[in-house]
Amino acid sequence: MAFDPIPLNLPSYPFKLKRVEQILYIFDEIRKKYLVLTPEEWVRQHFIKMLIREKQFPSTLIQIEGGLQLHQLQKRSDILVYTNHGKKIMLIECKAPSVKISQNTFDQAARYNLVHKAPWLVVTNGLQHFYTSISHEEKTYRFHPELPPYPAL
Repeated sequence: MAFDPIPLNLPSYPFKLKRVEQILYIFDEIRKKYLVLTPEEWVRQHFIKMLIREKQFPSTLIQIEGGLQLHQLQKRSDILVYTNHGKKIMLIECKAPSVKISQNTFDQAARYNLVHKAPWLVVTNGLQHFYTSISHEEKTYRFHPELPPYPAL
């Protein structure tokens, strides 16, 4: 599997990449290991770096590919962010750049968030980003043009 990284609509960062035979790997600084570089992983790693470097999210509060139980099925959320007090604050669903963000994409992320109940839901394919704040009590949501920095959430 060979994936050539493409530019995304996110800041560019210096990633540790290595190639073993025909497979390209990227170093994940959160999980402290090399992962196969897929298009979705490329988006996930960029978004994580943006959270840490641009939005001041502490890396220790970011969980990647955490498991969740949904209707007796085991699923994985892409990125889950916590507060300093251990409360879930944001769920991020990452797709490959070739995947169009659609209602189905939002529905998948919203189903995952039924479990997590995070007040922020983000959907990105690296080219388009949708930032949504959610009031679970009032059953309302609002789209935002940008994600606020960490302390403001």
